[in-house]
This record gives sequence, structure tokens and C-alpha cells, in this order.
Amino acid sequence: MDPKLLVTIILFGPLIGAITAGLFGRRIGDKAAMSVTTGFLFLSAALSWVVFTRWMAGAIEPFTQTYAPFIQVGDFVSNWSFRLDGLSAVMLVVVTTVSSLVHLYSWGYMAEDPDKPRFFAYLSLFTFAMLALISAADFMQLFFGWEGVGLASYLLIGFWFKKPTANAAAIKAFVVNRVGDFGFALGIMTVFWAFGSIQFAEVFPQAATGAARTWDFAGQNWDLMDLACALLFVGAMGKSAQFFLHTWLPDAMEGPTPVSALIHAATMVTAGVYMVCLLSPMFEYAPVAKNIVTVIGAVTALFAATVGLTQNDIKRVIAYSTCSQLGYMFFAAGVGAYQAAMFHLFTHAFFKALLFLGAGSVIHGMAHEQDMRRYGALMKFMPWTFGVMTVGTIAITGLGIPGLEWGFAGFYSKDAIIHAAYMAGGAGHPMGYFAFAVGILVAGLTAFYSWRVAFFTFNGHARWTSEDLEHHWHNRDHDHAAAHDDHAHAPVDEAHGDHGAHLPHESPWTMRVPLLVLAAGAIASGFLFHHQFIGAEQAEFWRGAIFHAPPAHGGAAHEAPEWLAWAPLVVSVIGLLVAAYMYIWREGLGAKLAAQRGPLYLFFYNKWFFDELYEATFVRAAKFLGDLFWKGGDQKVIDGLGPNGFAALSQRLGRGASRLQSGYVYHYAFVMLLGVLGLLSFALAIAAWG
Repeated sequence: MDPKLLVTIILFGPLIGAITAGLFGRRIGDKAAMSVTTGFLFLSAALSWVVFTRWMAGAIEPFTQTYAPFIQVGDFVSNWSFRLDGLSAVMLVVVTTVSSLVHLYSWGYMAEDPDKPRFFAYLSLFTFAMLALISAADFMQLFFGWEGVGLASYLLIGFWFKKPTANAAAIKAFVVNRVGDFGFALGIMTVFWAFGSIQFAEVFPQAATGAARTWDFAGQNWDLMDLACALLFVGAMGKSAQFFLHTWLPDAMEGPTPVSALIHAATMVTAGVYMVCLLSPMFEYAPVAKNIVTVIGAVTALFAATVGLTQNDIKRVIAYSTCSQLGYMFFAAGVGAYQAAMFHLFTHAFFKALLFLGAGSVIHGMAHEQDMRRYGALMKFMPWTFGVMTVGTIAITGLGIPGLEWGFAGFYSKDAIIHAAYMAGGAGHPMGYFAFAVGILVAGLTAFYSWRVAFFTFNGHARWTSEDLEHHWHNRDHDHAAAHDDHAHAPVDEAHGDHGAHLPHESPWTMRVPLLVLAAGAIASGFLFHHQFIGAEQAEFWRGAIFHAPPAHGGAAHEAPEWLAWAPLVVSVIGLLVAAYMYIWREGLGAKLAAQRGPLYLFFYNKWFFDELYEATFVRAAKFLGDLFWKGGDQKVIDGLGPNGFAALSQRLGRGASRLQSGYVYHYAFVMLLGVLGLLSFALAIAAWG
């Protein structure tokens, strides 16, 4: 099949599914809407793997398929198109594979929800927006997809829109991303102003010459390429939840768990990393911007890992894990290891989707309880979920054996990033050693909080009773009915049985099959593809889609010490042992330490107090200004002196005039007499003066 036809089907299949389910879902029914959206996603996923394997085999060359003009104003030209290269081929596989499995998983997870057509339509719309983003050949379509995933995330986070917390989380995600998108839009404007084009094929060849240009503003000379890349990275900070613009990501857990998996593994948060790697020909000539990327990425990795140590909501721990892993990807790009950043994005998609959907399986079996302090001893009740989440935990902690080059997915990609940061430091990158030190520390923290989730959930003694689950089932059904104005409980499906003994239960097969597929990816994706992404075959694989650093940039200017290969494994094993000591061998020790509520614990538990800081500054200041302009400016000044003022004056004049209308004839006759006398007096006065 023609590659251009293949990518067209891949791109528009999810959109057709979204339109069908969204506009006709109530007419065709739940099953038909779910089947159409899921079918199109599996078709797109299958064709994406065809494109990916043919790309690896060298059977497809890079091309751009143009569909229609978008915007054409003078030199500003943008077209609807599909750009296929090494980057987009990778992202096609990531996005469609995870999304198709999330669609299938949602058949079981959302079985009792009455709004399934709307949910599946939103999922497919989310996927289409991400596909439009990754296939863009210019900044305008990139921005379209960028805003599209923002819209879809808003709709999905607030899917249960009658819950105040879901609405607040959706608005928070939308507003925080608008801050980042403002910088992103300024970056696009800067690129067009500097190069006279927004087409990647026209901008990238000019990057080297643009590096010498400056812009005089406010008495300062700004390096043009640094300015453009720094502004574009602000957009990535918002979309990928990096430090300062990260606060929306944990609250996004208010959406259904399949949404969390899609956001964190394949769509929205990966957009920033993809964008930086796509623009690597520009970032390579923006050293200040690269340092900013490195520092923000490293600080984010550390921040999120420390917060993840103390959280008790199973989804929030995994959410902060995503934030931390994104930090790895960004500081890899910051030190010039773009290929390693994309490799970690690729492997991370499998084990992060696995962990989120595994957490959803636990939540599903525990009557939608998300607090890990009410879990424990679930291994015998959920053996499948326990097995796949253990695989995901091993993958994210990067366990593997150096020398033998054998390990799960994270071993290949995360260790490559840590190695690249160290070698970049030796090659003269000013922030390389800083990123390396943070990467090693965070590897240990990642192992601790990841195994804490596993041990806290599946091992130890049960911190729940059947009465607790009965209570949660009752509350869940009541809340579920109230949320949809339906006071009759939804019919019981195979996932829940009749709630008989109210014990934890394994998920249905529609949920287990995606978990098993993702577990296979978490095991094998690193081993199967590391040669193409970062190994000897990378030049043939990427074919210029990412800036390929020469040896001095890549870190080969000095030999890597032998201990470097073992350092990530050592700290990961230490993290594992500490978690086992606190939550298995000395069960209850973690709870005792938390109960002491020491200052460091409170600092981490309260997320470095960012929410409180933003509430005290930006939120309250925005509300104050809003009230000032609304109540003071709009109501009192504009309305008070304008429409409302004239209306009040007319009313007062009308009331005064109405008092003159008594309705008595003699009153009117008397007034007429006074008028006649007045006229006579006026006439006599004129005659006397004349």
C-alpha cells in the first residue's frame, strides 16, 4: 500500500471515530459507538506498526503529504499536511498503540458509565489532535495540534463534570497550559519574524546563520536563536508539566483512569519532549536555551521524585513519577542527547501506561478506593494485576545487568540518559555533571517510591475489611447515580459480579489483555530497539530527523569510567531494599515516620507548597483584579454612569413628572390659568420695554 495512503488512514481514522461516536452515539448505541472508535484506533495502530517496520527496513523515505491549504497571508503560509520521518514514525507507534489499548481497557473500566459514547469520542479526538501535532510540517499545524490536545485534556479531565473537583482540575489544567502556550505563541512569532517562514523545511537550514543574529530590545542585545528556543520551551514546560508549570498534572487524576494513562504515556505530556527533539536543529545553536532545558528538566526530575515519596493516592504517585521521568527526557535533550530522550519517551510509554492501567485495575477491584493506606495483601486477590504491575515497576526503575546488556525497558533508555549527561559534562557542557548527579539521585528515589507502591498495595497485611468495601460500593453506586441524575443503579456487569462477599476482585479480560500487551512492551521494547534509537544503527534509523551530535557533543571526548555503567543499578537496588525494609520487613515503619510529620516530610507531602504559593500570589491577585475591574470598573463606573445611570435618571425624572399628573380637572384648569397669566405678563412686559 502507498505510504501516503497509509498515513492518511492513520491520521483521519480516529477523527472519523470521534465524529461518529460524538454526533451519533445516542442513536447507534453504546456498543456501536465503542466499536467504531476502538476499531478505527486498532486499524491506525496496526498501520502505524506497518509504517514503523517499513521505515526501519529502509523501505520508506521521508516525505510530506499536503492535503489542503490552511492559512496563506503574504509570506505566512501554512498547509494541512502529514510529515513522515524518523520522529513521526516513532510517535505514530507510541500514540496509536497506547490509545488503542486504552480504548479496549475502557470497555471494562467504564462499563457502568451511561456516557460511554461521549467518553470514547473524547478519547479518539484526543488521539487525532496528537496525531495532527506529531505529523505537522510547520509551526501552525503544530500549534493546532498543541491546542487540540489541550482542549481534549480539558474535556476528559472534567468528564465527570458534575463533580466540583473534576471541574476545578480541568480549569486548572486549561489555565496553566494557557500560560505556557502564550510563550509558545511568542516563540512561533519570533521564528516567523526572524526567518520569514514557519515551514520546518525552510527554517531548519537557516538555523546556523540565525545563531549569529541578535535583537535589540529594552536596551539589551538578545541572541535571536536563544530567545526563540527559550520561548518555545515555555510552551513545552506547560504541556509537559515541568517545574513552575507542573501544578496541573497531579490534579488531572480527577479524570477516569484510562484518561490518566493516555495523557501520561502517549499524548499531552509527551508533546513537549517531542517538540524539543523536533526542533533540535534550532536548539543546537541556542546554548543558553539548552542550559535552561537542562536545568528545568533536572530540577523537575528531583522535585517530582521527592513529592512522590510521600503521596498516598496511588494515581498521584504515578503522576509525579511521570513528571520526574519527563525531567529525565528534557535534561537529555538539554545536553544534546536527543536520541536518548526519544528512546526514553518510547519505552516510558509502555511501562507508564502499564502502571496507570494497572493502578486502574486495583482501583476497579477495590470499589474505586485510591488511598494506598487502605490497600494491602491484594496479591492473592489480583494475581494478574500484581504480575503486570511488578513488571512495570521493574521497567521504570531500570533494573538490568550492565555488561550482559540485559534488562527491562527502562534499563536501556534511562541509563543511556544518565550516561549521556555524565559524558556531556566531561565534554564541556556546563550543566552536564549537574544533570548526571540529579539523574543518579532520582534513580534511587524512583526505585523507592515505585516499590513502595507495589509493596504497599500487594504485600503486607490487609488494611481493609469486607465492610469497608461494601461501604465503598454503596457510596460509589450512589455517587455514580447522582452524578448522572439517574437514581436507579446501573446494571451490574461481569467485572463486579453481585458484590457478594465484597472482596477485592480481578478485572475483566477487556482490561487484562491491554495490561499483558503493555507488559510485553515494558519487558522487550528496550532490548529490541536500542540499536536503532541510540546504537550503531541510529544514523540509518533517524536519517536526519534529529540533530546528530558529533563526538565532541555526544560525550566521546573522554573515556567513560567503569563505575558509570553500574551506578544506576546500585542506587536502584538501594531504593528497592529501603522500600522492602520499610514496607515488608518492618511493616508499619513508613506510617510511623509519616505520623511524626517532620518538616522535610511536610515539605514533600505538600508538594513544596507550590499550590499554596500560587494561591497566595497569582490566584488571589487575579481574583482581586477581577473583582476590581468587574465590581468597581464594570458595575459602578461603566454600568453605573452608562446604561444604568441613564436609566436611573430617566426613572427619577419620570417619577417627578408623574406627580404633576393628578387627574383632577380643576388642577389642570388652574395650571392653564397660570400659563395664560404668564403669557399676558410677558406680552405686557415686552410692550412696556418697547
